[in-house]
Amino acid sequence: MNYLLKITLIGLVSGITGTSIGGLIGVLLNNTSNRYLGFILEFSAGLMTAVVCFELVPEALNLSSTFATFSGLFAGIVVILAIEVYISNTHFTKRHKQDNSLLRTGILMAVGIALHNLPEGFAVGSGFQASISLGTTITAVIIMHDIPEGIAMALPMKAGGYSRIKTFIYTFLSGVPMGLGALLGAILGGLSDFFIGACLGFAAGAMLYIVFVNLIPESKKIYLGRFSSVGNLLGIICGIIITLYS
Repeated sequence: MNYLLKITLIGLVSGITGTSIGGLIGVLLNNTSNRYLGFILEFSAGLMTAVVCFELVPEALNLSSTFATFSGLFAGIVVILAIEVYISNTHFTKRHKQDNSLLRTGILMAVGIALHNLPEGFAVGSGFQASISLGTTITAVIIMHDIPEGIAMALPMKAGGYSRIKTFIYTFLSGVPMGLGALLGAILGGLSDFFIGACLGFAAGAMLYIVFVNLIPESKKIYLGRFSSVGNLLGIICGIIITLYS
């Protein structure tokens, strides 16, 4: 029980830390270039891709079966896809269609990031059940990944009329679900090697979906130049280095 509590607190603190740092940067910056935003979004995408391909999936295959790993991977993609569909079709989304477009974008980003943080917490919890080094690597990468998300959430909220304090509070709260996700990942991952492999696969699928359906397309909408793609390459290289020395 004490171990589960520690993992939950790690997930909670890591989720809050990443989005809060990003939110603080967002509320303090008066002007942020699209070039810079595109770069940091793709850098975090590259980091996540490297961790999935060189750490999460190999560790899952090593601890469990191919079936468990890929079943979890496809389940992770389907769950995040369902969350995306739910966000776009709920009464919440329709209710904000008439609002200030920038403010609406920021609010929907906050909801989406909060929901995405649940499976990211799952990655943290199941990672620690597999090994301390894997859990630590995933935690560090997710914190770095959440910083640009916090910025992307805070900027439209602030531009849409929210005060700096209110904007920061929203970015802070969006990281809280990661604590619950970490607890669930640790509980399921502790049942058997099969569940550890499935949980790591689930986390890998969820992270790949976020990278290729959210982060990279969003970056290309913001900035189409080479600079953002360089960020992706640097993120992959840094991710490989992290996995080699973790």
